[in-house]
Formats: sequence, C-alpha cells, structure tokens
Amino acid sequence: MYQARENAKPLTVLKSVGPKLVPFFKTVAVFFVLFGQDSKVSVFYCIVKCLPVISLIIFVLLHGMNLSEYYRYSRRILIGLIFSCFGDAFLVYNENYMYFELGLLMFAIAQIEYARAFGWRPLNPYAGVTFTILGSVVFLYLKPYLNGMMIYLLPLYLTLICTMGWRAVARVQFFDDLWTWTKLCGCAGAVLFIISDLTIAIDKFICEVPFSHTIIMFTYYAAQLGITLSVVDSQVDEFLRMKEDVHNDWLSVCSQKMGCAFTKFYSKLSRKVERALSSFQQAKKIK
Repeated sequence: MYQARENAKPLTVLKSVGPKLVPFFKTVAVFFVLFGQDSKVSVFYCIVKCLPVISLIIFVLLHGMNLSEYYRYSRRILIGLIFSCFGDAFLVYNENYMYFELGLLMFAIAQIEYARAFGWRPLNPYAGVTFTILGSVVFLYLKPYLNGMMIYLLPLYLTLICTMGWRAVARVQFFDDLWTWTKLCGCAGAVLFIISDLTIAIDKFICEVPFSHTIIMFTYYAAQLGITLSVVDSQVDEFLRMKEDVHNDWLSVCSQKMGCAFTKFYSKLSRKVERALSSFQQAKKIK
C-alpha cells in the first residue's frame, strides 16, 4: 500500500496521466481562442464549450471503471461530470430562465455526486460551519435581486455547492499529515467551482462583472480538472476505507460477543446469588 502511495506522487502520475489530459488542454485552448472574450448562443458554441468536460469524462473512463467498490469514487465523479456537461449545454441559453433553471438543476445533481464521492469522513465540523456562514452571507447578499423560482432554487443550490466544498476541504488533513496531492486537487477544484458560480450569480443578478466570461470559464474548467484529477489514486483510498470498515466491523462484533458473554456470566452469577440468599433465608427461618 505504501508503494501505491509512492506511485501516486505528482511527477510519477504526471508522466502516466499527462498524455490522457492532452485532449482537455487542447479543447480548452480552442474554446478560449474562439470564444475567450464573450459567449455566443449557437450550437457550435455549445459543442465547443462542452468538449473540455467531455474530454475529462473520457479521462476518467480511461483511468479505469467498473462496478466494484474500488471504483465507487470514480463512478460518482463520472456522473458529476456528465451532469455538468448537460448543465453547460443548458446555460448556453441562460437568457431564457427555464434553461437557466434546468442548468442549475443539472449542476445541483453534479454537486450531490461530487459530495457523495468526497464522503463524510473525516467530518471536520469547523469547515462545515465556515461554509454554512459563507453560503448564508452569499444568499443574504443576493436575495434582494431574486424573484420567481430563483428565491427557492438558489438557496438549495448554495446548500449543495457549500456542502460539496465542505466535504472536499474536510478530506485534506494537513495537521494529521493524511493528505495527498490528489485530495488537494479535489479541494482546489471545489473552491474554484464556488468562485466560478459566485461570479455567475453576481454577473447575472446584481451587476456586470468585468471579464466575467473569462473568469467564469477559466475557474470552471480548472475546477473540473482538479476534481477529475482526484480520481487518480481513489482506488487506494477506497481500499483503505474498506479495510477500516472491516476492522471497525470486527471490533464491533468482538465487543458484541464480549458483551453477550458478560451478560450470560452476569445472569448466571445473579441466579447463584439469588439461590444462595434464598437458601440462607430458609435456613434462618428453620433456626
């Protein structure tokens, strides 16, 4: 297992996965060359916009995929990328509120899958409180500018993306020296995702943000790349998690058996004491 961790060092992984990321960087370059300054409402723009995420979907598939527990993390990241791709397509036509809401729904499902992939251990409640405060401040700031369904959809989406950010940050345990560069990539990706979506919200509901299109797309593609790279050594993490679960289950079974044995012993002892007391009382009466 130590060897697996050694093989997951940045330089080692870069040599092995770097060629698989070439399509992503090429498609991102094409996007910014063609549409770096502004977005267009067209089928061609939609295709070019979705290509980088499609290349990341292919990257995850090429890295390995099956239905076993070892690939549970990768499957959830894959599902998140697929729904993100649908969200990208809907947001091309975001001037229409229906398409904007559908895009928001697609990304909400993506945030759920990313949060599920990151898991709930360790809990890190301090990070949870921080993201709760951040989400609340953002909602209170945006609330006066919302109307219609967005009054309900936006706080729901904020809850999901802040939960995703919380779980990504919680995985990086600097003080316990239990972090890896892939977990750090996932954490950075989650933070960049929040920055990208916050820029969208401010630009759409409050005021025009200078260079908003460039900021949104650059942070978005960087976010998806960071989250995708977190699958590189996810099989090792899944193995360690399963090993820990087996160990905890074994301890639980042992404690239950010991508890049962103690209960039986206590019952037998209680019955013997009761019989002894009964015999003593009877002997006392006879006297």
